[in-house]
Amino acid sequence: MINFNGNIVAQDDNILTQNRAFLYGDGVFETLKIINNKILFLEDHYFRLMASMRVVRMEIPMNFTMEFFEEEVLKLVQENEISASARVRITVFRNDGGLYLPKTNEVSYLIHATALENTSYALNTAEYEVDLYKDFYVTKQLLSSIKTTNKMINVTGSIFAHENGLANCILLNDAKNVVEVLQGNLFMLMGKKLITPPVSEGCLNGVMRKQILALAKKLQDIEVVEEIISPFDLQKADELFLTNVIMGIQPITKYRKKEFTSNLAHLLVQKLNESIAEN
Repeated sequence: MINFNGNIVAQDDNILTQNRAFLYGDGVFETLKIINNKILFLEDHYFRLMASMRVVRMEIPMNFTMEFFEEEVLKLVQENEISASARVRITVFRNDGGLYLPKTNEVSYLIHATALENTSYALNTAEYEVDLYKDFYVTKQLLSSIKTTNKMINVTGSIFAHENGLANCILLNDAKNVVEVLQGNLFMLMGKKLITPPVSEGCLNGVMRKQILALAKKLQDIEVVEEIISPFDLQKADELFLTNVIMGIQPITKYRKKEFTSNLAHLLVQKLNESIAEN
């Protein structure tokens, strides 16, 4: 028996009692975007998920092929009648048993999906103010570059942003350099130079980050680099924007007293939609 919110119930009545993702954050996940019954950037998501499972020493089942996950995801969104545009999360977690040391490295998975409004990426031009979040820091290690179910820094940072009327917060690593934002990767335009922190600084190895780097490198007169960004650089920037698979590109309009343009973000959203249409 267990005590759940004051009620004594059978342990088997609550699936969280032994769930390792709940107990220890022993899980990894991918967030996907569906447009017109197609998973965007499927190959990148699949290989990142497999790499994440290897990093945390999960056993990858033989049936975990890219085609398998594509079929399972599309089956769900079709059943829910949201295949025109949807957000999907795949969570893979180690099976029940053990304490810190698991009894098995075999896994289970959960897929859930919610509808989205737009069937293409659109730039949100509303005010979007950010500031630094300095209560906790991201560590410069491989675990920081993958999506695990331990996201307490992002949770507490989101609460901080809400309490202070901010749209988002910028995270720093343990060397006090800029890493990313709460919901994605960060890009900074300074003159003709587009900069994003390297993965070695502890930022997420983002799928949309990869797309934007590739698209920006095709633009004339723009130098694209992965370099360390200090907090002092931010107020000297001409443009700041964040990227993730669901939003695409979100311009940052204000950081402290500095306001920013969004010309490059506009151009990159256009190029992003064109590349999706071609594929």
